[in-house]
Amino acid sequence: MYLTEPTRIADADLPMEQFRDHLHLGTGFSDDDAQNLILIRTLRSAIAQVEMLCGKALLARDFICIAHAWSDLSRTVLPRAPVVRLDALTIVDADATHHLIKPDRYGIERDIHRPELVARGFALPQIPVGGHAEIRFHAGYGTGWDEIPADLSLATMMLAASHYEDRTALGSISPGVQSMLAPYRPRRLLGGF
Repeated sequence: MYLTEPTRIADADLPMEQFRDHLHLGTGFSDDDAQNLILIRTLRSAIAQVEMLCGKALLARDFICIAHAWSDLSRTVLPRAPVVRLDALTIVDADATHHLIKPDRYGIERDIHRPELVARGFALPQIPVGGHAEIRFHAGYGTGWDEIPADLSLATMMLAASHYEDRTALGSISPGVQSMLAPYRPRRLLGGF
């Protein structure tokens, strides 16, 4: 499976003021916005890392999941939770012909860690050789930072702060942040997603 985002999180939707407060940055100076670029980058990096580790979308947005084959003919796990809605399932042939599947042939099984696209009937539509399925869905905790669970929000801020303060730390996550993220991480059993 391959996951894409048609549009990224807008800079205006990032919790810049909360992040500045978390870092205890001074305000009221003529150059208050001098570090905006590095703040945006470190915050985006932390959000991406938390979302990848937890399989959760912090801020709600659209996703496209591309599958070249079904691992289970009756269901497939979606790589981001919590899923708000399924928008479309399209089967694309090897010659790039798109076949929009009627919504009465599939549904969603909601789960906080492993939401699934499920067949309403015996099996999901067949994916032709050389083709793929495109699953369009909307996932996330909410449109504003205050809608994200407090511990997940704080863990993201702490991770962003560690990226900001030590820009040479390659992917390291403190034990405190790891323990705050633990309840949101899906259990991986038998090589599952």
